[in-house]
Amino acid sequence: MEGFFSLLDETEEVYSEWKRLVTTYKVIGVQVHDARLVAAMKVNGIERLLTFDAQDFLRYKDIIQIVHPQSVAGI
Repeated sequence: MEGFFSLLDETEEVYSEWKRLVTTYKVIGVQVHDARLVAAMKVNGIERLLTFDAQDFLRYKDIIQIVHPQSVAGI
């Protein structure tokens, strides 16, 4: 399965973007992990996130496009 995916580096830029997102969107608790994912996406130019937990990412809808697997079923 790992052969289908690329791993993104944890860089200083990702950390800085993560801090900005946490502050801007007032993220607390376990949602800080979602902010880290969005930060890595933004820094690496990834615009779409496929997730069953779309609700958890709605605060970032101005940064990323959230795609639920049911919306792409049958493609």
